[in-house]
Amino acid sequence: MGTVDGGGGSKSGTVKQLNVGGKLFSLEASSLSLSLSLDSPSPNPTFVDRDPALLSAILAAIRAPSSAAAAFPARVLLDEAHFYGLHEQLLAALSPPPLRGFSVSLASTLCPASEPYPTALAPHHDGSLCLAHGIGQVTYYSPALDHLATFRTHLHRITSLRQLPPSLVILGSASAPGLHVYDFLEGRHVASVQWWDPTDTRVSKAKVIAIAARPPADAADNNSPILATFESPHRENCIVVVDPVTLKPTQEIGRQSGSAAKSSTPDRVVHLPALGLVFASFVSSGAFGYSGYMRLWDIRSGNVVWEVSEPGGAGRSSRFGDPFADADVDVKQQAIYKVCSKSGDVAVADLRCLGNDPWVYMSSGPRGSGGGYGSVLHCHQSQVFVSRKDGLEVWSRLEEQRHNTGDLAEQPGTKERGIDERSYRSCYVDTEEDAKRGMIQMMEGGGDRLFVTRVEMQGVEVWETSHLAGAIPLS
Repeated sequence: MGTVDGGGGSKSGTVKQLNVGGKLFSLEASSLSLSLSLDSPSPNPTFVDRDPALLSAILAAIRAPSSAAAAFPARVLLDEAHFYGLHEQLLAALSPPPLRGFSVSLASTLCPASEPYPTALAPHHDGSLCLAHGIGQVTYYSPALDHLATFRTHLHRITSLRQLPPSLVILGSASAPGLHVYDFLEGRHVASVQWWDPTDTRVSKAKVIAIAARPPADAADNNSPILATFESPHRENCIVVVDPVTLKPTQEIGRQSGSAAKSSTPDRVVHLPALGLVFASFVSSGAFGYSGYMRLWDIRSGNVVWEVSEPGGAGRSSRFGDPFADADVDVKQQAIYKVCSKSGDVAVADLRCLGNDPWVYMSSGPRGSGGGYGSVLHCHQSQVFVSRKDGLEVWSRLEEQRHNTGDLAEQPGTKERGIDERSYRSCYVDTEEDAKRGMIQMMEGGGDRLFVTRVEMQGVEVWETSHLAGAIPLS
């Protein structure tokens, strides 16, 4: 047997013999947990009283992820892998390849056992998913997409939802007041946050309209604040900043009366920690088309630093009469994307050089002739996913495809903006059969997965890049 160094790790190449339930295994000691990697004074293999079939399945999945047979549920294997110290390796093996929009396809569908119509999605950066569905129910799926928990909340219908690691979920309802925190593993209510003003009787019983997604681990620490938009019955609204540790409100941003479209409650809010900004947008549609606004607030001062309203209003646009149907921010690229409601074109603006008309427009291919009515736009991993009447489209930059970076580099001839529409490419990633299932209602990215729901359809579609994407046939 090999020796163990003073730091507790084994020397490279040391092999450990394990007798697991009567079956012998030879494993590299550095991959095992400390208790198993320590040398035994006996020349015989270390006996472990556990199921050898589980360890065999774990090793098979790690060595050949794409060909491993699903003899056991992923949840069972992950739990067993904790004992051997192989959890991280197994989770990496079970996770899908990096998400490449041009080669994604429908991998599976998650459907809760009861009341399976989704009302809100909250994926996490590890690929797990919290799903609100039916009458106030929340279901949690692990990073391996195993069902781990389902519980019922006190709300009738959950319309906004976000995860707060390691085991909390933040939720709100457009029909009930308050921002509520639950432990999704125990199904236990933890806290509630209310927005009220003792000096203004109009501010009471405020409901939550939107909650900002938590920044990735590499973009902010775990103390990044929770941002939620509240709206009172009198339409007074603002963005409330909540401390994630104490779960107490610490700041108000952008308080407005809500008496007009340009002061309505934001239905999307995004935290940009690297810039110290908060992006918020609102959009509505009716008989006369779409209208809405986008704003950027300085999170420290609470002041508006940029805004645009469409149609007309603050800011200018070369596409007057073609207001946006949806908008989102790519935090890594530091860019705002929108989809136009009439033409269906996608526009991008660099957050570092915003002006009166910062938009660069890009037209879709032949299949995008249906315009942008009802479109949903979502930015994830430096890619822009746009749902349309006739399918799911993805936009990606050529530099991102070649170098796997989402930074907006300066382009020749476009030094002022740093954006060149010629560097973008788009394609439809779904088939005609996929599009026939109905229009996309919600779309959220988490890890290397894209989660999609459709109007009046049960369950959540999981889109991933196949392990065989980019493979070259030998024949």
